Amino acid sequence: MDGLPEPLSGGVALRFFVTLAFALSLFCVSASAISAESPDLAKALAGADWSKMETVTVTMIDYTFSPSPIILKEGVPTRLALKNDGKEAHYFVSEQFFKVIATRKIQGSDGEIKAPYFTAVEVYPGKMLEWFLVPAKKGVYDLLCTVKGHAEHGMKGKIEVR
Repeated sequence: MDGLPEPLSGGVALRFFVTLAFALSLFCVSASAISAESPDLAKALAGADWSKMETVTVTMIDYTFSPSPIILKEGVPTRLALKNDGKEAHYFVSEQFFKVIATRKIQGSDGEIKAPYFTAVEVYPGKMLEWFLVPAKKGVYDLLCTVKGHAEHGMKGKIEVR
């Protein structure tokens, strides 16, 4: 023996290749379905007319988001003002919504952050952040504060993109 593995018999090799082809076809179908459902965020941001920007203010008070639902318009540049009037820090978290918005920047009195994607936005008590974004897909998205115990006390809401 020269250390090489034995060749597969005809039936085993055929089953292996059929299984491999099936797995690859599932992957390709899944990938095309994901790309078909995902909006083109770069295109949404590049085509935004910020002179027609709308402002929506969300107030976070201990254990509530107001308004709820938060209503935004698909394709319309938006200044989402996140204002914390509570006594504790709050997180603004909407995983599915974050995947279908094009973010220009988030800014506060101390500076701005430019990133294509966020997983959570924390706003300190008595502070406000402005999020410049373009909602790119209609839908209703869950919103919650992920500070320990806040969602359990009712700090949940909805974001509706029309």
